Amino acid sequence: MTDWVTLCRAAVEDVRGVLADLPQRSDREPVVGTGMGGDETTAIDAAAERVILPHFEGLDDVTIVSEEVGILGNGSTHVVIDPIDGSLNAKRGIGFFALSIAVASGPTMGDVDFGFVHDFGTEEEWTARRGEGARLDGELLDGDPPKEPIEILAFEATRTASVAEKAAAVVDLAYRLRIMGSLALSLCHLAAGRIDAVCSLKPARAVDIAAAQLLVRERGLAIDLPDAPPFSTAPLDVEGRSRVVAAGTPELCRQLAHALSG
Repeated sequence: MTDWVTLCRAAVEDVRGVLADLPQRSDREPVVGTGMGGDETTAIDAAAERVILPHFEGLDDVTIVSEEVGILGNGSTHVVIDPIDGSLNAKRGIGFFALSIAVASGPTMGDVDFGFVHDFGTEEEWTARRGEGARLDGELLDGDPPKEPIEILAFEATRTASVAEKAAAVVDLAYRLRIMGSLALSLCHLAAGRIDAVCSLKPARAVDIAAAQLLVRERGLAIDLPDAPPFSTAPLDVEGRSRVVAAGTPELCRQLAHALSG
């Protein structure tokens, strides 16, 4: 049986080496190509992916889904990788970005069995196994859930214009906003009850959320893709995109999706 945690931790160590080799913004941010999902690939994205993939490419019966290279292989087990979630933070030296890896027994979000997110700022390790709960640094997340009504709402995948356009729509739903710069980590913080809801203001991809969504669901919280329901059938690929809403209850998710759809 594959020891996914050990493989993921080895990948973390190699990404840490990349960060040391590319210490400056000028080292990390040059555009070196275009990923299979259509977004620009920067030097740090490419270097991180390059050291991560060898940990998984030699496994039997595996399909790798990764942000830059797209889909490799044709196995029944899907390994979904976002080498640097929060790339802008990583490029600018802001300590809120992560390696995100999900393992699934099939090709959809509902098939995800294992999620791993490593925060390179705090060095916190977030993991979840389907049916076994969510964990932070090995300890079961069973503390206070997110608040209702929403005290802290995290906006992600944002530009100034998007925040200006949508902030007014959530005035009656949330007391405060946070804009932290990593969708995967924001979802982990939701699972821990540190924040109370998460909204991505532009469409996200499966690689952005595949691992962290399992922590949210294992805590019994709600997450939805308003542009591509139902959530569980969302494909684990690099083409599909949808905005993401997550909160303590399905009703809060519906209220947020409705508010942001105007």
